[in-house]
Amino acid sequence: MKAQSFKSPTVVIIGSGISGLAAAAMLAQQGCKVTVLERNATVGGRARTWTQDGFTFDMGPSFYWMPDVFERFFSRFATSASDHYELCRLDPSYSVIFGENDRWGLPAGRAAVAELFEREEKGAGKKLDLFLEEAAMKYRLGMQDIVYKPSLSWMEYADARILSGLLRTSILNSLRSHVRKNFSSARIRQVMEFPVLFLGATPQNTPALYSLMNHADVDLGTWYPMGGMGKVMDAMQRVAKAQGAVIRTSDAVERIIVEQGKAIGAKSKSGVHHADVVLATADYHHVERDLIEAPYRSYSEAYWKKRTMAPSTLLFYIGLNTRLQNVEHHTLFFDEDLDRHCADIFELRRWPEKPLFYLSCTSRTDPSTAPPGGENLVILIPIASDSLDDEDTRERYFQIVAERMHRHLGVDIRPHIKVKRSYCVKDLERDHNAYRGNAYGMASTLRQTGPARPSVKSRKVRGLYFAGQLSIPGPGMPPALISGQVAAELIMKEKPWK
Repeated sequence: MKAQSFKSPTVVIIGSGISGLAAAAMLAQQGCKVTVLERNATVGGRARTWTQDGFTFDMGPSFYWMPDVFERFFSRFATSASDHYELCRLDPSYSVIFGENDRWGLPAGRAAVAELFEREEKGAGKKLDLFLEEAAMKYRLGMQDIVYKPSLSWMEYADARILSGLLRTSILNSLRSHVRKNFSSARIRQVMEFPVLFLGATPQNTPALYSLMNHADVDLGTWYPMGGMGKVMDAMQRVAKAQGAVIRTSDAVERIIVEQGKAIGAKSKSGVHHADVVLATADYHHVERDLIEAPYRSYSEAYWKKRTMAPSTLLFYIGLNTRLQNVEHHTLFFDEDLDRHCADIFELRRWPEKPLFYLSCTSRTDPSTAPPGGENLVILIPIASDSLDDEDTRERYFQIVAERMHRHLGVDIRPHIKVKRSYCVKDLERDHNAYRGNAYGMASTLRQTGPARPSVKSRKVRGLYFAGQLSIPGPGMPPALISGQVAAELIMKEKPWK
């Protein structure tokens, strides 16, 4: 089989998550003929939505952080986020439950957070200001320069401006030591360490470079797209289609076609799709293990087994027939020990004995996500990837978190449940081919940053590229959005069809 010749370069993109849609829009804008092949019935990847009996649930990401990253993407197409969905800044950004009658609501904005910290620890308000000034510098360097590089070589960072900026900050020691150098209060430390949990690693194993997440949290704020995260994915799909991309759902890719070391298309459920370039945004390990033959794989199974994966999750989507009076849009239950939970899932690789968990209640901000008089809840428990997943374990942990919610929120949700669905390792593997059932990809540890992550470009197959949370720059919605753009820009730069 030989690649066909077209006037415009043809690209097949595997997966319609945020990185796949971003790449599709950019490549189509540059004149490529783009076809996106998606195995599921809807676009969005992990950021899909699920509706049942009048309730609309965000199945995956629920924190809308780094709005500037989204604006930078939409501006490429002479549009903006506000043209597609309404953003609401949350205040408080989120609530943290530390224990019995011990709760903080993190207010929106640096000044208000500094005031809260100062009440907790004398001098902490001023320290927060200095801490965030450094975090903002890291953010400018990291999120505006570094993460938009393809990370094919460390030499990409040999830029005097970047290096001089980074050398003025704490980057190589751990985020934990960086936080503890500045703050003594256990509550403040937990709040400052919390954002890096989105990166899939513990604070003690995450480089201090990622204090940039604190700038994202406190200064840039926590937002919510009215209607849910699905509105963001709908917007990206519209942008990609407006550029000319074709998106085919319920069309799983069965293999990538390689001839003489060159990717020339993909075979999917619907047939063969010839292409000059294949961009895989599905799970990287799945693509290499299941979609290409062994001689063309860049990474061995031994390599993957040594990677530090971000956690998996046990999720519950709950629809209530009553309203809750004592809950915010986002609530973190830190009423048990964070380090113990992390040790269970990262070191001992077992179900946490005393789990921390997170509660989302979008209907507090957006009544459209629940029927009148009802409430929309998503409960998330981080667990070890590869965890043994069975219905009895899921239900046992639901009872644990329901009891804790009863204790701290003053209401037992169980008699009011109208909709209940759980989602865990088996579901992630089935729906997304998630390696070891991961929910967030590969953790952003020091040894898994930049060129130390799986490459955006195949080492063995010309014309085969990768994007998504297992590649660069890392896990989370903004990094995945950036990943698709980086891959698209590299493809247009290298023009492997020539």
